[in-house]
Amino acid sequence: MKRETVVVIDFGGQYNQLVARRVRECNVYCEIYSYKTELAKIREMNPKGIILTGGPNSCYEEGAATCSPELFELGIPVLGLCYGAQLMMHVLGGKVEKAPVREYGKTEVEVDNSSLLFHDVSARTICWMSHFDYISQVAPGFRVSARTADCPVAAAENPEKNLYAIQFHPEVLHTAEGTKMLSNFVYQVCGCAGDWKMDSFVKQSVEAIRRKVGDGKVLCALSGGVDSSVAAVLLSKAIGSQLTCVFVDQGLLRKKEGDEVEEVFGPNGSYDLNFIRVNAQERFYQKLAGVEEPERKRKIIGEEFIRVFEEEAKKIGAVDFLVQGTIYPDVVESGLGGESAVIKSHHNVGGLPDYVDFKEIIEPLRDLFKDEVRKVGLELGIPEYLVFRQPFPGPGLGIRIIGEVTAEKVRIVQEADAIYREEIAKAGLDQDINQYFAALTNMRSVGVMGDERTYDYAVALRAVKTIDFMTAESAEIPWAVLQTVMNRIINEVKGVNRVFYDLTSKPPGTIEFE
Repeated sequence: MKRETVVVIDFGGQYNQLVARRVRECNVYCEIYSYKTELAKIREMNPKGIILTGGPNSCYEEGAATCSPELFELGIPVLGLCYGAQLMMHVLGGKVEKAPVREYGKTEVEVDNSSLLFHDVSARTICWMSHFDYISQVAPGFRVSARTADCPVAAAENPEKNLYAIQFHPEVLHTAEGTKMLSNFVYQVCGCAGDWKMDSFVKQSVEAIRRKVGDGKVLCALSGGVDSSVAAVLLSKAIGSQLTCVFVDQGLLRKKEGDEVEEVFGPNGSYDLNFIRVNAQERFYQKLAGVEEPERKRKIIGEEFIRVFEEEAKKIGAVDFLVQGTIYPDVVESGLGGESAVIKSHHNVGGLPDYVDFKEIIEPLRDLFKDEVRKVGLELGIPEYLVFRQPFPGPGLGIRIIGEVTAEKVRIVQEADAIYREEIAKAGLDQDINQYFAALTNMRSVGVMGDERTYDYAVALRAVKTIDFMTAESAEIPWAVLQTVMNRIINEVKGVNRVFYDLTSKPPGTIEFE
């Protein structure tokens, strides 16, 4: 699709996705690329603007991530954030050195409202600082446009060349008027029209799918989760009866979830699609037997998915395309976008086998963040209870069971999770917590039940609050609710004698356990 784009160039900082997400909130499409991306490719994309992200190093150190001075001569507006700001100054002849006082946390910043970047921003505003180095001297042609008590250059600009540098992080929620600053950059500086909206995305996607598929047959990998459900309905709207949805019950779903998926998308459901349910539980358990390493589990589950689809495709005749619900964070976290390290491979990105028996894979949601997927779902008329159901990982309970996956462990985590979900809903907390689930640790410990010694598993409860699933904080669940959940799990789930609550935020942890 032809659309105006702002490019985020990633120098290894932790907020690369967050920057892109904030730009998209301004209705401007944004993609992430590594700083190693060739300048010719950037030029070819003809972006409306370029944003340089933060990074973990000092820009003046040997071997530090850098960029060519030519980047600033393309005639494209550039905004440097934190490391990106320091790098801009360093490359263009300014000076960056170790700060006499490290700034970290919420900081009052005094801004110059005559700057396009700070148009309609409070003269004194709270921003999030996180830096050891500072800009001690701006590059020739730049002027200082913001400062703090300890940072003489909190922002600098060369408006004639449309170059802007800010030391703090406007993309995080701690920066009170950060979204306004990014909006000023994309609209006031870059001149964007703001054409990235989900109604136009649906219309353009439906047309593009029809052109691509023609009269071909399409097989959709339907898990019942938000992403695959939205992808399936989008395809159904585009090509109707040419679509067959295969739902693989791999034995790694939540309690009774397989039946719920069939009820919504099956013959008695309201969608125009061919639905096939494959009960492949034993097949997956056999493949996973003895496997403990999480990446291997993901790869095995991903490959087995494809094999099942190939077999189903042969049963229904020639199939030209395979549809998957890959979304943009899957792509970035799998190391295919940006510079950040591979956090985890995703079954529908990093786990594909070398040989796939289809003409092509269609990933209609590949460019979207999770909240954008939900907006598409609403635009398509999918019921809200489906659109806003909690994310569930492609490998399912396979990555909520630490260590080897067995049928018995699946039973334990399904029952514990069902109790946890029931009590959270009963306490009226289900709308306040963005994701919550039970996981089975690989730890067994001694306990006492009914005057007898036990040696059973520990269940870990997870609950997080988040806006975009890129950063998250653990939810504060009332002690009485946790006590009820613990009592019920230990009394009702055979094989469990301890229950933990996970307090870890993201980062440093991930939302899922593996």
